[in-house]
Amino acid sequence: MRRRMMIQERKALAKRRFSGELLALSILVLLLGGCAGGKPDIAVVTKRHDFGQVKQGDVVTTEIAVRNTGNKELKIESVATSCGCTSAQVKPKIIPSGGEGKLVIRYDSGSHPDKGPIERHIYIASNDPEKAELDIIITAEVQPPA
Repeated sequence: MRRRMMIQERKALAKRRFSGELLALSILVLLLGGCAGGKPDIAVVTKRHDFGQVKQGDVVTTEIAVRNTGNKELKIESVATSCGCTSAQVKPKIIPSGGEGKLVIRYDSGSHPDKGPIERHIYIASNDPEKAELDIIITAEVQPPA
């Protein structure tokens, strides 16, 4: 009888130990799963930049901070512009979680004979699932050369 009780106690102890190990393993899987998940989140300080008055023939540049406020690395897939008079690039192409890069924009007002107000667009494609393409607008008032 005593032997039977010892066997039952051992089985009960083994079940409790197994339940505790299973619980610990489940918590570990949930914690690691949370770390592996997440998404990138592209953010810029401003979506518009005004160069103001620019003499025709002048080249102007600006830089805009590009941040990843998400918890997964942000990949810049491409950068395009609405006109050949404007060029842009983001460096680096991969921005870690919490990191920052730069969008460098260059506008050449001498590329064509436009005078007066202009508006150009810069399109940034990334792996951000909420904002797959970001549209940045630059404006200027092109003045005749002096």
